[in-house]
Amino acid sequence: MTEHTSHPKIVARLKRANGHLASVIDMIEHGRPCTEIAQQMHAVEKAITNAKRALIHDHIDHCLDSAEPGDTTGFKEITRYL
Repeated sequence: MTEHTSHPKIVARLKRANGHLASVIDMIEHGRPCTEIAQQMHAVEKAITNAKRALIHDHIDHCLDSAEPGDTTGFKEITRYL
């Protein structure tokens, strides 16, 4: 399996989400205000959503190029994750 040029950026986004998630857990364990926790959880969601979007766009741009004309299987498979 070859690495796509976008994968390092996607990994960076996921690492950022992982850091936000660790912060959320720490905040809950230390009794931080719910509004602050919700804000961090929102950051986790956004980071993961952006990483997923980048991965799907990359797949559409690069992996579907080799599909046979009229074959929409790969496109349909990936778009169910949108």
